[in-house]
Amino acid sequence: MADLVVDARGLQCPMPVIKVSQAMNQVDSGQTVELIASDRGALSDIPAWSKDMGHPLKDQFEENDEYHFIVEKA
Repeated sequence: MADLVVDARGLQCPMPVIKVSQAMNQVDSGQTVELIASDRGALSDIPAWSKDMGHPLKDQFEENDEYHFIVEKA
């Protein structure tokens, strides 16, 4: 279970990235943020953002046509 869940369903690029970036400011190092997105672009955008920012992508899965990403704050 993530420490913070961010709902970005219905938002198009670049909003899911902006939402998860803002959420990282609300958690401490070692805590996790779960981003839920419906935009297919998130499948490439979130892993790339995570790598660029140095926050480990702990999990990524699809459920009910929604994309879930679990990112740990570095």
